[in-house]
Amino acid sequence: MTLLIGSLMLSMGTAAVGADLPPGGTFLDDDHSVHESAIEAIAAEGITLGCNPPANDRYCPQNPVTRGQMAAFLDRALKLPPTTQAPFNDVSGVFTDSINRLAAAGITLGCNPPANDRYCPQKLITRAEMATFLTRALGLTPLTPPVRPGPPTGNPDGNAVVPAEAQAESVFNPDIVIGNGTPASCTSAAVVDAVAQGGVIVFDCGPDPITIEMMEPAKVFNNTGPEIVIDGGGLVTLSGRNQNRILYMNTCDPDLIWTTPHCQNQDHPRLTVQNLTFVNGNSKGDDPDGGGAIWVRGGRFKIVNSRFFNNVCDDVGPDVGGAAVRVFSQYQGLPVYVVNSTFGGAEGYGNVCSNGGGLSSIGVSYTVINSLFTHNLAIGNGANPSRGGTPGGGSGGAIYNDGNTFTLKIVDTVIEDNHANEGGGAIFFVSNDRSGNLRIEDSTLRRNPSDGFETRGFPGIFYLGSGPIQVVNSTIEE
Repeated sequence: MTLLIGSLMLSMGTAAVGADLPPGGTFLDDDHSVHESAIEAIAAEGITLGCNPPANDRYCPQNPVTRGQMAAFLDRALKLPPTTQAPFNDVSGVFTDSINRLAAAGITLGCNPPANDRYCPQKLITRAEMATFLTRALGLTPLTPPVRPGPPTGNPDGNAVVPAEAQAESVFNPDIVIGNGTPASCTSAAVVDAVAQGGVIVFDCGPDPITIEMMEPAKVFNNTGPEIVIDGGGLVTLSGRNQNRILYMNTCDPDLIWTTPHCQNQDHPRLTVQNLTFVNGNSKGDDPDGGGAIWVRGGRFKIVNSRFFNNVCDDVGPDVGGAAVRVFSQYQGLPVYVVNSTFGGAEGYGNVCSNGGGLSSIGVSYTVINSLFTHNLAIGNGANPSRGGTPGGGSGGAIYNDGNTFTLKIVDTVIEDNHANEGGGAIFFVSNDRSGNLRIEDSTLRRNPSDGFETRGFPGIFYLGSGPIQVVNSTIEE
């Protein structure tokens, strides 16, 4: 390992100071990048070859890195020796040798503990995972990480490839930093003020997990951004104190400034919440209804690497939904992405509403990837529309979708132990004009009872849409 460390440090040091660069540079697309000297230096060292074989005259500096590509970088930097080991059953192609050499050197264990028989080469590498790889490669003694309360983020076995537009946003150059390194500096007022200003927002509240008690909802103003990113760094929890909603965005709310004449169909603000936990949000009795933690209308919205625990909205009522999240009117019908996120996740952490304990929408498409929904409840009664003499509600324990033309796509996601008093213990999907469709791939749905009704042959689902439910390589069972 000493030899490996020396080799890696030599490569890193060369890149850091800037090696003698080839005349004109190796790549055509890194001019004017602040990282140009480092990019050209690692090219000179043979650590990178380029992103467009066989020409390899581009580096693609803005592209994210997959686990397979990362293995190639480390393999070349460390000059790892050959190996006959082949511990993973999902590895093939150009990065195979590099991945196997990383495993033989003890730098990677796998992506699916405890079995660790897969590497997930197409999955994007997070900054947190990169820290672990480098710690092993450099023989560093890892510090004891802070322990976050609650279930983990996302489906631990989820390894579906995430489209570029659904990935976490860069926070390398934030516009606003909430806090000055101490927990006391991270307040509700600071969050509300930062969100009102917009831009890329991060937190500096110290090294330990922190819960910020939100005294009022943070509201997105429509003339800010247009890109608005709120990143908790995996340490920040925003709590509604069981008193109020946590985050609100509405392009058609005049108090938040109208910016176009067609507020329900505009491309901004584009809001991303990532690496955050939302707990104890409460929108009961609020207008607009639903969305105990987050309520969104218009623009674009996505959720990445986030968790939702014990959020609530109204107990009864038809079309009242989304204890965790409710969304209306996305730009040009584009989907809301929910990636590597958890709704509930364990007994005692579920979200509860009349309909849609986790997600709810009217006429909005969702694409849910590598996520986890458990112990969420739809507790209304009388269905939607409500039967005579009932208040209505009780559908979609985990997810409630209603409207006309929209889609719901579930990918590499686990939905289990949710419950609905009426229809769809896991999913309630009704396309009123039968133009929408539901697709479930590489996912598991089980133990999602519906006390009232569900679609024959699909336990836990009530579906009315265009054609049959599309099920690919998935398990749907009682």
